[in-house]
Amino acid sequence: MTQWLFPPAPTPSLPIVGPDGDDDRRFPVRRILCVGQNYAAHAREMGADPSKPAPFFFSKPADALVVDGADPAYPSATANLHHEVELVLAVGEGGAIAGWAVGVDLTRRDLQSEAKAKGRPWEAGKAFDQSAPCGALTLGALPEADAAITLKVNGETRQSGRLSDMIWDPAGILAKAGELWILQPGDLIFTGTPEGVGPVVPGDRVEASIDGLAPLAFTVQP
Repeated sequence: MTQWLFPPAPTPSLPIVGPDGDDDRRFPVRRILCVGQNYAAHAREMGADPSKPAPFFFSKPADALVVDGADPAYPSATANLHHEVELVLAVGEGGAIAGWAVGVDLTRRDLQSEAKAKGRPWEAGKAFDQSAPCGALTLGALPEADAAITLKVNGETRQSGRLSDMIWDPAGILAKAGELWILQPGDLIFTGTPEGVGPVVPGDRVEASIDGLAPLAFTVQP
């Protein structure tokens, strides 16, 4: 019997919503992969070559998840925290897509920009604590391939687009990720954000939605 030096951390997980409401099961999360600049308009607003948008991957730790209606805290070491609404796909058995959720990739934009300028990794800007709020998981096929994806801050629409605007669609994302990693049940992939990313401050109410999926809402805490 294994004797731990200290109790292992609990496994991060997502609630599951079924056709008749909440499901008693939960989706255990192994890791989080993220796609950057997967919407051409967002790539342009981030300074990428508008004629050659090229999505790419980065990652967040699984324990960056914020779920079950919890509110993330404003992180340390930043004066420019940004919201990025995203479709999240969940990998199930056999490497197939098991379900979908609404997520927000919170970003310490000032730290990310500094890292970019110096040619350094982005972890401090992307992979910090409570940087991945995520809604409940809807199992099965994506309800609407061309669904609207929207984010509001204090009732004002900041981001608005369509899932069909993605450069790599979900099947393409899964294939690309499979070239780089052995995908396993429990992997989540944040699939990129439309244009309109911007700052949030303590007290801001964020509401994120994708047609056909459980919405996500939280208030940024001090």
